[in-house]
Amino acid sequence: MRLVIARCSVDYSGRLNAHLPLATRLLVHKGDGSLLVHSDGGSYKPLNWMSPPCTLAVEEVDEDAAASGVIEQWRVTHQKSGDALVVKLYEVLHDSSHELGIDPGLQKDGVEADLQRLLAEQVDVIGEGLTLVRREFPTAIGPVDLLLRNPEGGTIAVEVKRRGDIDGVEQLTRYLELLGRDPHLAPVTGVFAAQEIKPQARVLAGDRGIRCVTLDYDGMKGVESGAPRLF
Repeated sequence: MRLVIARCSVDYSGRLNAHLPLATRLLVHKGDGSLLVHSDGGSYKPLNWMSPPCTLAVEEVDEDAAASGVIEQWRVTHQKSGDALVVKLYEVLHDSSHELGIDPGLQKDGVEADLQRLLAEQVDVIGEGLTLVRREFPTAIGPVDLLLRNPEGGTIAVEVKRRGDIDGVEQLTRYLELLGRDPHLAPVTGVFAAQEIKPQARVLAGDRGIRCVTLDYDGMKGVESGAPRLF
């Protein structure tokens, strides 16, 4: 990866035309050929960029550009569309290259699979005396995240989400309709469990007779979340 901080102007031409006037910016040229133009603001999003497959070529600076102060000119061309990103460098403040190697990728903590696994180990979060029948209980339209046995009779279908919205409630409703036809499982009730449940989803769940449970992921992992507790 090459990192260049320079006073530059940038022009994009192709399916659309865009211009960035002269200013100091960070240019990131990655090993896959892509080029990203960043300012000291705007969070993570670049001001402009060229995605791979593309190639970068250093062009000869013509007399007019040189007279205006351009010391180097880059042209990054997309190999399929022909779109081009032209960067005119007036002053280079920093230029370094770094070999980063192969990245192992982002490993997310707290995804739905983690929540499902922890909840399967701690079904008392849903209610006392419940036992796990199976994770990923199969139905004709897909698996229910957790199926629990109620000691008082019947079963409980649990849909687990990180952020619970209306679509999740609708999904659980369809599962409940199918599972309720099985005399070995009926009566079947539903629990919508998530770290965060949107108000609209709570209203719909209540209307469908589905109970909502907010999950404390840190607490279930045995890690203090830092939030104040009564006990």
